[in-house]
Amino acid sequence: SSEATDHPNHGDAMNPTIRSLRALAALVAIALGAVAPPPAAAEAGKPPALQGIMRQLGEDMQQVTHAISMEDWQRVARLAPGIARHAQPPAGEKLRILGWLGSDAAQFRGFDGAVHETATALGEAAAREDGEAVIASFAELQRSCLACHQRFRATFIARFHEKS
Repeated sequence: SSEATDHPNHGDAMNPTIRSLRALAALVAIALGAVAPPPAAAEAGKPPALQGIMRQLGEDMQQVTHAISMEDWQRVARLAPGIARHAQPPAGEKLRILGWLGSDAAQFRGFDGAVHETATALGEAAAREDGEAVIASFAELQRSCLACHQRFRATFIARFHEKS
């Protein structure tokens, strides 16, 4: 479907050139992660962009929660695509994060993929005004967020957030 090709992890994934470029980017990310300073030093005290992205996702999730409680399916359907296709950190920050993640990068990307898939299902269920499916999709979305946070949040904060 055209929706699948809009997502950065879909569509051209089978193209050998794209696969090669992604593999090269992963190797560069790993190499940079081994030598790159933490973002706090690299960005002169600016908070990581991922922090702002996570904050926005949290606000979006709160709005979805409220819309579900009001059975405002149109609002849920409007909010869900923003969660599914949330912003990405700038390339330099993304490379530092992926380098730091190392062999855990695939698990991190898997969690992000699950968020994309479940938020998409949430929006589709809301468009059908299927309250039960909305709630089931939202619960799965929350589980995906929780699993990622439990696995990565504390160590990410320790590594990348400015120390006060």
